[in-house]
Amino acid sequence: MNGTTRGVLDVLVVDDDVRVARINAAYVAKVPGFRVAAQAHCAAEALDFLASHRVDLILLDHYLPDENGLDLVRRLRERGHGTDVIMVTAARDLVTVQAAMRLGALQYLVKPFTFAGLRGRLEAYGALRRALETGGEAEQSEVDRIFGALAAAGSANELPKGHSPTTADLVRRVLRSADGPLSTQQIADRAGISRQTAQRYLKLLDRAGRVTLALRYGETGRPEHRYTWLPSEGA
Repeated sequence: MNGTTRGVLDVLVVDDDVRVARINAAYVAKVPGFRVAAQAHCAAEALDFLASHRVDLILLDHYLPDENGLDLVRRLRERGHGTDVIMVTAARDLVTVQAAMRLGALQYLVKPFTFAGLRGRLEAYGALRRALETGGEAEQSEVDRIFGALAAAGSANELPKGHSPTTADLVRRVLRSADGPLSTQQIADRAGISRQTAQRYLKLLDRAGRVTLALRYGETGRPEHRYTWLPSEGA
């Protein structure tokens, strides 16, 4: 972290899709305490901007036209830039996720996501910055709080309006405790909810990359959707 003490945190939005970059920038602008310093649509633009401007946080897509996002992070670190990074990308493969973690990305947000999902992470990042700017030493409880702030971000904030965190947790627990793939009806029965409700939450988990979806064809010839939790997503 770059250690600035300004009241507003400056964000560089990097995404090759101009429309997506604008949407992400608009999301950032809606979160109190954050402002968009600039938008870049390739690694070269980002490097040029950072050569003469200082920002607190980079929202970084992995798929860029001239080099990927993680290579950009490596180049920034080589040049002495300690700017914080939150990956915002459609890349879901575990190799990329692990590389991002090892390069020090504070969060990894998979596209598509809601405004609430990004807002939760930005708010947690803001809280983390405020905690670190106090300086001095920290007791174990404070260290735990700092490290847990970003990990907890978005657990309930990612849900669109009309969705219950309690129901979402029920569906997650059913999937995580299963010995194998489950159908929508099996998940609904184990969670004690209707099939339609289970289907709504499973669609969210699928879009977020937290489950794998397979089709099984029965005697009727109609495919049955079967879901498996991805262990790499943790809680």
